[in-house]
Amino acid sequence: MIMTVRCVMVVMKKFLAFLAALTVLLAGELSATATPKAPASSPAAATPRYHVVRPGETIKEIASVYGITPGQLRAWNGIRKPHQPSVDGVLHVGKPAVTLTGWRSWIERVTPAAVNWDPKKKCPVLPTDLRRVWVTYIDFYGVARSGSIVVHRTIAARVQRAFLSLYRMRFRIMGMSPMSINAPWITDMATVTAGYSCRRVAGSKTLSQHAYGLAIDVNPVQNPMIRGSYIDPRTGTSFLARVAYRRGMMHARGAVRAFTTNGLLWGGRWRTLKDYMHFSTTDR
Repeated sequence: MIMTVRCVMVVMKKFLAFLAALTVLLAGELSATATPKAPASSPAAATPRYHVVRPGETIKEIASVYGITPGQLRAWNGIRKPHQPSVDGVLHVGKPAVTLTGWRSWIERVTPAAVNWDPKKKCPVLPTDLRRVWVTYIDFYGVARSGSIVVHRTIAARVQRAFLSLYRMRFRIMGMSPMSINAPWITDMATVTAGYSCRRVAGSKTLSQHAYGLAIDVNPVQNPMIRGSYIDPRTGTSFLARVAYRRGMMHARGAVRAFTTNGLLWGGRWRTLKDYMHFSTTDR
C-alpha cells in the first residue's frame, strides 16, 4: 500500500512538472504572437551601384567612368540605341538582380472612404470627380512597383503620361501609395509622392490646389518647399543645394519636363518661394 501511494505521488509530481513546462511554453508562444512585428528593414544596404545622370552626359562617358562597356550599361538599364540617358535618370552601373518590368497604368474611381471624405470639411471637390491613377514607378532601389495617386478626373490622363515619361527617364521615386506594400520601411508620410488632399496652404486660410485634385507633390524630401528660413519637410534640409544631382531630385532640364510637357506648372519657378516638389495646372 505504501509503495502504491509513493508511485502515485511520483506520477503526480511528473504530471505537475509537465503542466508547468507546458504553461511556460504556451506563455512564450502567446507572448511572441502578441509582440508587434518590427518594421520592415530598408533594402538600402543591398542597393546596387547607381549613377544619377547630369546634363550633357552620354552612355559612353558614364560607362567609361565605371569601367564597363556601353553595351552593358544599355542592357542593364533598357536603353536602346540611339537613345541617350535622361537628366535626373538613375542608371544601374552593375548588373541588377531584377530587371525592370514593363510599364502599366490604369484609372479607377474612388470611394468617399478611400479619400477620407468628410462633408463637414466642405472640401471643394466631390469624390465622384476624383480618380485614382495607377502607374508603374521605379523606387529608390531600382525595383519596379505599382503605385497610385489620386487627382481630379480632368487631369488623370495627363498624370498618366507624366509618370510614363518618368519611367522612361529611369527617374526614381521614394514611395507611392500603398506604402504598406511599396515601402513598409518608411513611416514618415511626408516622403510620399501624392496628389489629392483636402487641406489648406500651410500658414493660411486658402485652400491648397491639392484640395481640388489639381496638384501633385513628387519626392517631397528631395524637393522641399522653401519660404525664407521655413523648409517643408524639415528632412529636406540637405537638399537645398539645387545644383546637386542626387537620386530623386528634380531639375528643369530633367524630370521636371515630364510634367511641364503635359500642362502642369512647376513650383520651382516661383519667385516669392520655391516649391520644388509641386506641380499644378493652375500654377498655384
